[in-house]
Amino acid sequence: MNSIATFFTGNGALFSPSRTAPAPTAQPAVATEAATPAVAVETLCKKYGTHWAVDEVNFIVPKGWTVGLLGGNGAGKTTTIAMIMGLVVPTVGRAMVLGHDMATERHKVLKRMNFESPYVALPARLTVRENLNVFGRLYGVPGIKQKIEELAEEFGLGDIMDRLTGRLSAGQKTRVAVAKALINDPDVLVLDEPTASLDPDRADWVRSRLRAYQQRKGATILMSSHNMLEVEQLCDFVVIMSRGRVVALGTCRELAEQFQCKNLDEVFIKLARGA
Repeated sequence: MNSIATFFTGNGALFSPSRTAPAPTAQPAVATEAATPAVAVETLCKKYGTHWAVDEVNFIVPKGWTVGLLGGNGAGKTTTIAMIMGLVVPTVGRAMVLGHDMATERHKVLKRMNFESPYVALPARLTVRENLNVFGRLYGVPGIKQKIEELAEEFGLGDIMDRLTGRLSAGQKTRVAVAKALINDPDVLVLDEPTASLDPDRADWVRSRLRAYQQRKGATILMSSHNMLEVEQLCDFVVIMSRGRVVALGTCRELAEQFQCKNLDEVFIKLARGA
């Protein structure tokens, strides 16, 4: 796996896991179209009143990688993801997806993206089938009926397809949300707690489906999770935020070594407590 450092230059020095976030003037170095990151967050800032929810954040997600965006409550993850999705306009800096500025050009890339969060409810009065059909049509998915049947089989939704989404269990809703996120075969998939409310067996099953999809399509995944075991299993690289800033980044192994911890869970706790 190529080092993520090759995508960054700033002040004459490579941006590597052993370094802190680059200065505000640093920009990702893009030599060729093939090297263009799937996601590039450049000096990203968002201010609400007098509070900087996101403060000079820089990171990238190379094409075909899974990168974890971690942090405690209030760390700035949700605001950062909202700017990457084009839902919030940055105060300073920019969020690029597949080479497009999401503040001004998101219409050019939205059909190639999708998002999943068990905390964003699907229309409760529609059945599972109706929900998948609506989102499939929104994304302009060809052969939508066949695509829905494929997802129903892959995610074990057959017995709930004609049930109202609002009457599903939390775990069932999560499976439906993940299926919805794959309805358009996205090149870039943003996941927020993708296995929340699932028991360990079903969570492992969903993770295996996400891995299979990524390998099959060469997709890029940016995910936020509080399940450190899940992050260790899925992520090639990890970005950890605190108080709106990037405080650490590297592979799970690199971070454990850097902070002299046994695993990522210990790293997270150590950084959350300001040690």
